Amino acid sequence: MATLAIRGGRILRSDMTVTEADVLVDRETGDIVELGAELAGDDELDADGDLVMPGLVNAHTHVAMTLLRGHADDKSLDAWLREDIWPVEAALEPEDIEAGAALGVLEMIRSGTTTFADMYFEIDRTADVVERAGTRAMLGHGAISAGKDDAAARADIEESVAMARQLDGAADGRISTAVMPHSLTTVTPELLELAAAEAHDAGVPVHYHANETLDEVEPIVEERGQRPVEWARDLGLCTESDFFAHGVHLDDREIDLLARTGTGVVHCPASNMKLASGMAPVQRLLDSGVPVGLGTDGAASNNDLDLFDELRDAAMLGKLAAGDASAVAAPDAVSMATAGGADVLGLNAGRIEAGARADLAVIDLDAPHLTPEHDLVSHLAYAARGSDVRHTVCDGEVLMRDREVLTLDEAAVMERAAARADGLLERAGV
Repeated sequence: MATLAIRGGRILRSDMTVTEADVLVDRETGDIVELGAELAGDDELDADGDLVMPGLVNAHTHVAMTLLRGHADDKSLDAWLREDIWPVEAALEPEDIEAGAALGVLEMIRSGTTTFADMYFEIDRTADVVERAGTRAMLGHGAISAGKDDAAARADIEESVAMARQLDGAADGRISTAVMPHSLTTVTPELLELAAAEAHDAGVPVHYHANETLDEVEPIVEERGQRPVEWARDLGLCTESDFFAHGVHLDDREIDLLARTGTGVVHCPASNMKLASGMAPVQRLLDSGVPVGLGTDGAASNNDLDLFDELRDAAMLGKLAAGDASAVAAPDAVSMATAGGADVLGLNAGRIEAGARADLAVIDLDAPHLTPEHDLVSHLAYAARGSDVRHTVCDGEVLMRDREVLTLDEAAVMERAAARADGLLERAGV
């Protein structure tokens, strides 16, 4: 057994306590095998004085949209999509998506994210990036009906299903997949129903956007006489394996339904704030037992992929939404970014315990903004930054050691992404 030992640090346990312990990893299986004192491995990572935590899980993003970071800001969701994003995305080439995905994955490795769920196009190119970068990902082709004739819309859903079947288990099992119709309002009811049936037949989840804005909720209520999540359930989109992004405008009946079905919700606070979508009822979701993870959404609406930023936003915004300073407490926010996201994606990760996947981030605590160390869980929620990550480990392999990314050429990735972004906007006539 080839092993990796993370030595000399303190570990964040599942109950949000912090204890001194080394972590021993089986690099062949990618699992944690032991926690204890003075553990030795064939390779070792120095964590002296550091905090070893589960790798962060970005449970909803559009990673290649790093190429559109800062392209269009300060607009409402519908106008932003139709006037600025969709016209540029129509000019995307596969090489753009690969370059943007590499830039996003590089950013996530540097900030301690080991797993992400991505809805976009040409996902085989993103899968190539995941394979060489060493991260874990759930990938899906984002299918949409809006602006397409019936044949083209059906072909898009069929591509989402085909890619989910083709890529599931790729990258030595680090890639899982989902069928990903874009949203309840941009895909026809017939194709939403088809997506659910085909996904579950293939044994993969369905992932989509729902209840993000009132402009998405009200038409469904008026036309169907049902709340969106109730309608989604009737279409087959609310099983225990399925999950959707945002859930900003959920009523109590919908929350109860989600709790009964076990359907996951991915909270994207920064994007929701930037697009003025509203404040999700996160504490009510947590109190009801709904699985909740955290996502950055795309870098065009955030504008970064640092999940520590999202963690802080979730804790802060959750208090405003509930009108209660005790809502979305620091341990809950940290859990959403780790175990919560892993649970939503159906992964045995997000926890430091024997048998779990060895996906880890090591946080350097030697910084003014992390001093004094009264409460390290509080620091993770309210003070830590992605730049505090010293080492990143995924599937038992070291992706970043002492802030040097080992699996991607950082300078080359940034140079290529900048060039592809310029070319994309030029082709789009921007």
